Amino acid sequence: MDEQSIQLLDHSRPPQTMKPGQVPREDYEYVRKGSCSLFLFTEPLAGWRHVQASERRTKSDWALQIQELLEVHYPEAKRVRLVMENLNTHTISSLYETFAPEHALALAKRWKSITPLSMAAG
Repeated sequence: MDEQSIQLLDHSRPPQTMKPGQVPREDYEYVRKGSCSLFLFTEPLAGWRHVQASERRTKSDWALQIQELLEVHYPEAKRVRLVMENLNTHTISSLYETFAPEHALALAKRWKSITPLSMAAG
């Protein structure tokens, strides 16, 4: 699992269409159109990935992504291991701040967090 904030950009002038024998002409000036966060879940051995954009990167946004992962993409899995950074939003408390206690507990029991550093340690 990974997440990233990105800028949303647009052309300040539309690119010119190519004509035979010419290189594409595009101005490098851009207009900033805001930002968003991308959440990425991937299971490389199965050839599966899921990307979703969100306006923000809050604890609640992360908890909603975990809920979708467990209830929509892996509803039958008893436990899901997530390799992810140790960010302040990646905690069980995020689930409890977003969902009713019973629902948060049910989600928390189904996932295990693995950080890249703990993988290197064995």
